[in-house]
Amino acid sequence: MACYRRIKELREDHDMTQRDLAELLNMPQSQYWRYERGYRDIPTDILIRLADYYKVSVDYLLGRTNNAKPYT
Repeated sequence: MACYRRIKELREDHDMTQRDLAELLNMPQSQYWRYERGYRDIPTDILIRLADYYKVSVDYLLGRTNNAKPYT
């Protein structure tokens, strides 16, 4: 469950709307909304793109670590 909260927090921390992020990921806003609400599992390729965009690890997005430091 941490994943859904984390992607919402990261989006808000970057002052982005769901629509902004959906455009970045080339998907409808309604699809991204479902990911952020936990109604749909986030595909691995989308998790990787989000981690790359926010410069965090996929493990951070998945709640496997609380270390939000950017990876190198």
